[in-house]
Amino acid sequence: MAAVTPNPERTPERLCTLSVDARAAVLLDAAGSLAGSTEPDRARAEELASLARQLFEAVDSSGSEEPAEQVEAQVPGGAVFASRTPRWTLAVVARRQALSSLMLYDLRAVLAELEGGPPVVTREAAT
Repeated sequence: MAAVTPNPERTPERLCTLSVDARAAVLLDAAGSLAGSTEPDRARAEELASLARQLFEAVDSSGSEEPAEQVEAQVPGGAVFASRTPRWTLAVVARRQALSSLMLYDLRAVLAELEGGPPVVTREAAT
């Protein structure tokens, strides 16, 4: 298996190659700025980044003592999953039938890879 070099700009694309349910993804840096996106339209990418920030802001303001590491929101046309570390936030828009456990696993795995962890093995390669 070839080594994968972590690259923030390509991280959202990497996530979408791992999951057939992923439609679009964005990566934010620690300051909340857009660091990468699968969206070719910059305005659309910024809109998704803003929605990811708002999602975590809403969860963080709910009164929990610790900030959430991951969130999931289901809507009639799909779902949004997001995971964050102190350095990065990765959010993905997925099909409605996406399995939460697999999407959140993929998010965490790709973030770990970005932070220098071992390369993610695709489910196809693992079988």
